[in-house]
Formats: sequence, C-alpha cells, structure tokens
Amino acid sequence: MAESAALPLTLPDAAPLLGPYLFQSDSKAAKGIVLAVSGGPDSVALMRIAAGLRTLAPARPMLVATVDHGLRSGSRAEAEQVAVWAEAVGLPHRILTWAGAKPKTRVQEVARTMRYNLLFGLAREIGASSVLTGHTLDDQAETVLMRLGRGTGVAGLAGMRPRRERNGMTLARPFLSLRKSRLVATCQAEGWPFLDDPSNADPRFARARLRRLTPLMERAGLTPERLGLLAARARRAEDALEARIATVMTAACVTAGEGRIEIDGTVLRSEPDAIVLGVVTRAIVGVAGALTRPVRLERFEARILGDLRAALDRGGALRMTLGGALIDVCPGGRLVLTPEPPRRRSADREC
Repeated sequence: MAESAALPLTLPDAAPLLGPYLFQSDSKAAKGIVLAVSGGPDSVALMRIAAGLRTLAPARPMLVATVDHGLRSGSRAEAEQVAVWAEAVGLPHRILTWAGAKPKTRVQEVARTMRYNLLFGLAREIGASSVLTGHTLDDQAETVLMRLGRGTGVAGLAGMRPRRERNGMTLARPFLSLRKSRLVATCQAEGWPFLDDPSNADPRFARARLRRLTPLMERAGLTPERLGLLAARARRAEDALEARIATVMTAACVTAGEGRIEIDGTVLRSEPDAIVLGVVTRAIVGVAGALTRPVRLERFEARILGDLRAALDRGGALRMTLGGALIDVCPGGRLVLTPEPPRRRSADREC
C-alpha cells in the first residue's frame, strides 16, 4: 500500500477519475468546468493531468481559477505564477480576489467558505457545470479527525463527499481516493513545479497541528486509508438516514408555507432519535433559511431529544428558540416552526 501511494499517476490511471467530468461527445455544446488550482502539488497535478487528458478524448472547456485570499504577503504573486503554468498547458486562467476585511478568528473556516463562494460565482458567470478541486485522501482523513475532535455525528464522520450538487452545479473531488504522496510523486516525475503554502505548517491552524501528529496516529492504525473507509461507511449510513428523514418529513408535515412549517408531533414520537433530529433540523432550516444559526450538537440534542421529546410524550406545551427558529409545541403534539423574531417576548404563541 505504501509503495502504490507513492507511484506517479499516469493519464490512463487518471482517466476514470476525471473522465466523468471532463470527457464528452461534443465539446462545442458542452458546459465547461472550473479547475480550482491553488498552486500546491495536488491542484497542480489536477490542472496538468486534466490538460493532458485532452489528448485521449474530446474534453469540455476548462478554466483554471486561483483564489487570492489576501491573508499573507506573496499570495498575489503565487496566483500569478499559477496563471503562467496554466498558460503553458493552454488553459485560460482567472484570479479571484477575496476583498474586504478579514476575520480575526476562524480564519481558515471563513476563507474556505469565501473560496467556494468565489469559485461557484465564477462557474455561474461562465455557465460551467462543475467545479473540481484537488482534495486527496490525506485531506479527507484530516477532515474526519478534526470533526471527530469537535464531537461530530454521522454526517461529520462522512467527511467530504467525492461529488455533491450545489446550486445546480457539481462540486467534484476526483482525487479523494488518492494519497497526497502520489500526486507529489507525479509532479516530481513529470518535472512540474508547485508551491508550498506556509500556512500548512503554521501551528496557529488546527490542520497544521494535526499534521504533526499524523506519523503517531498512523502507527496506531489511524491511517488515511482506514479513515477514508470510515468516511465512506458513514456516508452510507447518512444516506440511509436522509432517505428515512425525507419519508417521515412527508408524513409528518401538516402544512408548509413561506416562513412557517407545522408538523404532526405524534408521528415523530414513534421514530428513533436520529430521525427526530433530522426532521426538526430540516424544519428549522426550512423556516430560518439564510438566517439559520449554527448550534453545537450537544445543545441541539439536549433541546430536541430532551425538552422537545419530553413535551411530546406528556402532551404538554413548550416554546423554545433554536438555530434561528421559534418552535412551539402545542398541547396535543402539533409543532409550529416560524423564524425567530428579533425580540422573543413580542412573538405571539402559535398554539
């Protein structure tokens, strides 16, 4: 396994991974794709291999995009270097700039959100169907471990999905089953230069601190391969839960309108905790929309599986706010969810 993880990736190796997004029968009629390239070995390999695959079959139009977060000096020069490399393989390039004030805390988390917003904004602008990133199995392992450290549930253990739909477009991570070392070996074997982001070793960031522990964890059996397998199994479990949640949501939802959802709580009483959590979560997002606020899983579970379920079991009334929604549990078991008002005291009870 260690030997295969360090073998350079060939075009025939890469074709099954990139082909579903890159190849098509009529390049003139097909929508293009955006390649997210930061300049590191993973994304450089993505760009170079995608360019090389054009020799095997007709390919969709490709645009290389580099996000300049403006978080450190030299970031603009690095983005411009990627533009030079893209031009060398005949691909157009665009630099996307994160303008405005930068956060003091949760810097990498906010930067990741902004990066995807910019990439999908560009994809919409040019009419692209997909955004491809160079995430690897090592990134997946780090994601699972970081979420585990925050006390995540099944959805968090599922890690990053190889493919997901977002606003009518596809976010794809074709290298998610590969070790990073294999992409580094590919760049080295082909003589492709790449950049080394100093933030990858900056102890201020959680991922950098986690990487220092990687050798120790691998000796204990927590290899990227095993963590990737855990993520795949968690995704299967999450998909099964989501299917049941959708079924129960359809059966329990009495009325649903703009800014208001009513649920028959008697349907929820017989469901397992995981389904109750999923249904209420969907309802909160449904009424709060963009104003949905993150809630720590421990608090969310305590309110839903403790307070709300207790009210349903005893048939009593309850009012609480959670995640940006006002939840009224009425006598008899009806749940009414509306957006949380600016001042809770001014809201009239919905029962």
